[in-house]
This record gives sequence, C-alpha cells and structure tokens, in this order.
Amino acid sequence: MRALAETVVGFYRRHQRDLPWRRTRDPYAIWISEIMLQQTRVATVIPYWERWMARFPSVAALAGAAQDDVLAAWAGLGYYSRARNLHRGAQWVVEHGGTVPRGAAELRAIPGIGAYTAGAIASIAYGERAALVDGNVARVLARVLGIVDDVKSSAGQRRIWAAATELVAALPDELHPGELNQGLMELGATVCTPTGPACLVCPLSGQCVARRDGRERELPVLPRRKPARELPVIAEVALWIARGRGIAMARRGADGLYAGLWELPQGRDAATAAAAVGLVVEGQALTVGSHAQTLSHRRLELVLAKARVTGTLRAAVPRYVEVRWVARTAAGALGVSSATIALLGQLGKPRPAR
Repeated sequence: MRALAETVVGFYRRHQRDLPWRRTRDPYAIWISEIMLQQTRVATVIPYWERWMARFPSVAALAGAAQDDVLAAWAGLGYYSRARNLHRGAQWVVEHGGTVPRGAAELRAIPGIGAYTAGAIASIAYGERAALVDGNVARVLARVLGIVDDVKSSAGQRRIWAAATELVAALPDELHPGELNQGLMELGATVCTPTGPACLVCPLSGQCVARRDGRERELPVLPRRKPARELPVIAEVALWIARGRGIAMARRGADGLYAGLWELPQGRDAATAAAAVGLVVEGQALTVGSHAQTLSHRRLELVLAKARVTGTLRAAVPRYVEVRWVARTAAGALGVSSATIALLGQLGKPRPAR
C-alpha cells in the first residue's frame, strides 16, 4: 500500500488541474467545493463556487444570510437540500464557536457533513490521515485492488472504505494526506474514467488487478440503474399569472423535492394551480410552453399555461408557505430550481409552429 500511496501523490503533484479551491487550505472554502462537486461536473461548479465565495466569503457570512439568498446562489445546481444543509451547517459552526472543527470525527457533527466530506476537509485543510470515498475513489480502488463486490452495497462500501483507510495509513510521514485523497479523485476523474479508462497512461496500471485480468471495463460492479422510461413521472401545470409587469410566485414549504424554493404556482391542472394561491381561473387556460427533465429518481414533466384569474393572491394549500407578485425580470434572482428557470425563460415568447 505504501508504494501505491506514493505513486498516487506523485501523479497528483505532476498532473493536478488548477482548480480555484485547490489554491487554499481554508476549510470553509473546501467544504463548499466538496458539496458542490457531488454529482456535478467541475466545469459547472467553478463559476458557482467563485460566485458563492464572493457572496458568502466566510462561515459567519453564510450563517447570517437569509435562506432565500442561499437558495438563489445555489439555483441551477440541483439537489437543493445540500444548500439548505450548508446553511444549517454554517449556523451550527457559528453556534459552536465559529471555527470549522479540525478532525473528521468532529466534522461529522455538523449537519449535512457525512464521512466523505469530513474526510475531504480534514485531510485537505488540516492534513489529518482521514480516508474518503466518492465515486471516483471507489472506481480506482475497485479496479486496482480487484474488488468484485457491488461498490454501492454494504459489503462493497466496507471493503472500499477499509482499503482507503489502509492506503492513507500507509502514506509516508513526509507526504500530505490531502494530496493522496485528491490524487485518487483526480485519477478517477481524468484517467480511470467510468467508460474509457486510459490504462496506457495510468501510473497504477502495473499494480492494477483489473488491468492484469482484462476486467477494467467490468469493474467496479454497480447496481443496475433504471432507464428513464421506468422512472415515476411528476406531471403538473405551472401557471403564468400576470399583473402589470409582475408575475405570481409561490414558495414551497420546508419538506419535499423543492423545499424552500420559489416557483410558478403548480398543480395537476390550471384550476388546481390557481386555487393553490387563492385564485380562480376565468375561461380557458392557454398552453404556452413546457419543460421536461430527468431527475435522479423521477421524471419531471411541466406544462406552462397562461390564464386570467380572479381572487386575492395568498398561500391557500400546505404546499406553499408564501406567495407574492414579483417583477418578471427579478423572478430568476429568487431561490428557484432549474426547471423554474427554464419556464421563466419561456414567458412571453411565441411558441414555434408545428
């Protein structure tokens, strides 16, 4: 394991990408980057991370921010529970002295921080010999060590974590654990990729069981993913309700897929969407757009409709906790999902002829 660890660090020192969060040992900045990078491409994360750090430059700044501002800064990244957990986590840190804990075990006490994120912060920011496992690390270790268990299963997770822990423990004292962990992630992201591993240039190919046995495209073993057509569908109407230059926007409650986010009023049909915000549709609603999106475990199919309404705008169902008239040009600056951003972009645009 020592030789393996040394090789990974050597690779990282020679080939690491110049990413903005790698230019600092600030545990808060590293924390934000690791949460953003979960299931999101690096190229997408970079501008989000830079804007976030400019807007909330410290854990205290994030803790003191309004949730709407936090969600607005996150808008478009998806997985909005992560933004809410970051906010709660920052508040927890401030309530417990204002300093991000140094050890992986202590970091686990922060809301929203699991074993992977704790290991990343502790090893990269503080140099602790803490292991971490994400999808990239699991793939590298499964191939190099020939682990044939499903890496998402309990047995597979135990084996991968045990291997990662053994590897960081074998690292020579003069080498930095953060470089080892980032090196494993870098290898998985740029060389030992899911479908096209570049074994000819991989520094671990001589030690790799999967390469030796010709199984580099079989490992790691992963659970079968449902094709999109088998996912359950959320089908709703999003209602464009205009008054002057404003549109009706509604904010969801604290639970569910889009908790705390703003959206055009939605329901199973136009009448239900209007009723959710205390209004009644007059005449026939007109379909003016649509949006379809595949989420991690479901499909979203939204129809954008426009209607004239009567009544007084108010939160009339438990789904919504607040409603307001918002200038069309300002609606996208609220905490909104990528689906809502897509619908807002269609307001007032003519539909293409069929």
